[in-house]
Amino acid sequence: MPEPLSLAASFEHCRRVARAAARNFYYALRLLPPAKRDALCALYAFMRHADDISDSPGDLAAKHQALLAWRGALNRALGGDPPAHPALPALVHTVATYKIPAGYLHDLVSGTEMDLHVTRYETFEEFRKYCYRVAGTVGLCCISVFGFRDPRASELAEKLGLAFQLTNVLRDVAADVAMDRIYLPQEDISRFGSAAAFTERKATPGFVAMMRFQAERAWGFYDEGIGLLPMVSEDSRAALWALARIYSGLLSRIEACSFDVFAVPHVRLSAAEKTWTMLRARFGWWPRNYGIEDSDRGRRGTGGSVLRRRAG
Repeated sequence: MPEPLSLAASFEHCRRVARAAARNFYYALRLLPPAKRDALCALYAFMRHADDISDSPGDLAAKHQALLAWRGALNRALGGDPPAHPALPALVHTVATYKIPAGYLHDLVSGTEMDLHVTRYETFEEFRKYCYRVAGTVGLCCISVFGFRDPRASELAEKLGLAFQLTNVLRDVAADVAMDRIYLPQEDISRFGSAAAFTERKATPGFVAMMRFQAERAWGFYDEGIGLLPMVSEDSRAALWALARIYSGLLSRIEACSFDVFAVPHVRLSAAEKTWTMLRARFGWWPRNYGIEDSDRGRRGTGGSVLRRRAG
């Protein structure tokens, strides 16, 4: 077994992983104080490794064993054994410093395990359980690092994580279908008569209606989850707002292409757009009500989301 890295070298490894892979996440991390930024890089590197095991090509049984080994390595490292992976010294330090429950990390590994054997979700509640494991846990880890006192913060962090994950799912429909995965609830697909769209890879009227329904659901979670912003420590609010603004911007972009994610499979924000978001966040140029979007571009008073940019 190789010698474990020093703590400084481990954090540097985690920074490299985050810079290389966390395209949207890393933009917001740069707004945090250095110690908190490093902590989230350590968490990201741990989660990235689990996700890479699940998504890599290869034998299903071998991937199960690799995730089991990763879970075991986590337990041993947290128990005081020399870490067996370059990300683990930084992770152990982060968990101890910010008092992050180890259960959140185990739940996340359980979510990546679901990707090995679950390719369809019959109901929204089943899908929501998956989202909690792969995204809600991330939100809960993040607020431990951000700092908070209000006990309602945990519930709102889960909801914001669900909004992010649902946005990712809507964006990645075409890529997921190529891997024979459909995350959107089958009950909704059936209700809107959109099943054929996934095999034909066409944005049929039923598919567009179903996607619009999911987008409205996501906006609802953004509306609730953004209430987390004033609950976290002041030095972390800019990063949290930037994350919410970037992910909600992706959702607006999906709406703007009329939900045809088969024809436009790589919905993203440009580097310039994300940089502008960072500047707004750094200097506090966000709406006075802490919303994601400026109030005059939302739908205040119409019964809809006050955070949403008008599509088109």
